[in-house]
Amino acid sequence: MRLGFVGSFGTVHEVVDLAVDAEQHGWDGFFTWDGVDLEGMDAWDPWAVLAAAAVRTQRVTLGALVFALPRRRPWVFAKQAVTVDHLSGGRLVVPVGLGVPMDRAVAGVSGEATTLRERAERLDDALAVLDRSFGGERFDVEGTHLRVDGLQLRPVPVERPDGRTRIPLWVVGSFPSERSMGRAVRYDGVVPQHRGERAEDPFDPDDVAAVVAWVKEHRPADAGPFDVVLHGALPADRGAARERLAALAEAGATWFVDALWDPATATPEALRARVRQGPPT
Repeated sequence: MRLGFVGSFGTVHEVVDLAVDAEQHGWDGFFTWDGVDLEGMDAWDPWAVLAAAAVRTQRVTLGALVFALPRRRPWVFAKQAVTVDHLSGGRLVVPVGLGVPMDRAVAGVSGEATTLRERAERLDDALAVLDRSFGGERFDVEGTHLRVDGLQLRPVPVERPDGRTRIPLWVVGSFPSERSMGRAVRYDGVVPQHRGERAEDPFDPDDVAAVVAWVKEHRPADAGPFDVVLHGALPADRGAARERLAALAEAGATWFVDALWDPATATPEALRARVRQGPPT
């Protein structure tokens, strides 16, 4: 299992510096986040942060937890993704989800999708565009809320070690929702969350094993690599953190991203100290 770290708070320079620290201290990935006006949190543009991190690092996987795809134009998003992918030498992953409805960029702007159904429909439309755009050929998409006629995006993403020229798409999946999980298994990874009242609860090893079993049942064995990506705050005690990670890895998780979201405790100084300890392995 690979381990990542979220640069949740700090000036834009401090957040990019965290990416450099993450690489130097042995983490496998660095992630920013995507928001505009969210509960008073200072929010930087994720593509600018990732572009800067791409040119200052050499090894770590880069992404954002998670991109709010329904409020973005997917063809523009695809061009931004491919640009950062080339800047990083093919180290980008793209986690995507419905977005946070209380972000005023959604709730406070007319014309944005606010219902769960419409956001899910727009997510499906956007994923179809991204999936086709990475191939480099001219394509059409007939979606619920958009239509694409004869669009071609060049260049294609950097070729991966397995020969694929596509940026991995990790999709938030509400488990065990057939529709939500069915969307995720069509792509390259799932960021699982519980459905309903348990949505904010962390996944324990039994939960992960259930997700992995569902994926194996519903995804063709020859469909290519697939990641199960967890995130949350690891225990401060490194021994306890190691035990938790080992259990989740044994259950089938392929990534865990350490994410701290309390601005009272996740200060830039605290984040820097935590990332410089290195991953608890």
